Amino acid sequence: MSLDPTVTDPDKYRVVFENDQVRVLDYLDHPGGRTSPHEHPDSVMITLSTFRRLLVHGDQSREVEVVEGTTAWMPAQRHSGENIGDTSTHVVFVELKSGSVAVDPDVALGPQT
Repeated sequence: MSLDPTVTDPDKYRVVFENDQVRVLDYLDHPGGRTSPHEHPDSVMITLSTFRRLLVHGDQSREVEVVEGTTAWMPAQRHSGENIGDTSTHVVFVELKSGSVAVDPDVALGPQT
């Protein structure tokens, strides 16, 4: 089973650019929207809207609220998510192909600010 977010949730993730160094994903959902479990390699996240989300992996969960215009590092991780706010979540992910792709179970879910 693929954990690539463009496969698990193709209605929300789309590739907008890719080369041998990076893959750039555009993500958009609406209040109440949920994602299936998926993985991200080391990435830079750029938020295009202010949003609230619940991120879950196993018995670990974390609510995140991020304001529009935030740029943050996101270490490699596996999670599912739910838009628990009243605004759409719109984010661009710049996934690094040369960085870590191994998911560390001790990494906090979501962006690291």
